[in-house]
Amino acid sequence: MTTITVDDIPAAIGTEIGRSEWRTVTQEMINLFADATDDHQWIHLDQERAAKETPFGTTIAHGFLTLSLLSTLAYEALPALEGATMGINYGFDKIRFMAPVRAGAKVRAVFTLADADIRPSGRVLNTYDVTLEIENSLKPALTATWLTMAVLERED
Repeated sequence: MTTITVDDIPAAIGTEIGRSEWRTVTQEMINLFADATDDHQWIHLDQERAAKETPFGTTIAHGFLTLSLLSTLAYEALPALEGATMGINYGFDKIRFMAPVRAGAKVRAVFTLADADIRPSGRVLNTYDVTLEIENSLKPALTATWLTMAVLERED
């Protein structure tokens, strides 16, 4: 895993700062997500019906499942901030679900550091423009503006 220092952050603003590996969204993942969220809509779970009654030809992942994958893909793709003791999901300013992710499709996340607020409190608020790409698709699964907070160790 690569690292970045607080001093490196200003020069990284506006650049692609991370790109994950491709990850397959399996039917098992979709089923488990349905159970975890109690969202058992047939377009996610009934492969036979989805093949017959949808334009997708198979089941599709929940939009929120694709969104939740950003956490693990960020951990994989983003450089670790030197001196950070923890990272906190601060929320999203914008999320757009652009295309469905079919069961069995591969996705990856591309992160651009859009902005960073380095605070005297020892916290860094990072704003990422994120695109979740679908392999062999012109349209991404989603685009988002994601905020995370890094907490730096204090030198008291």
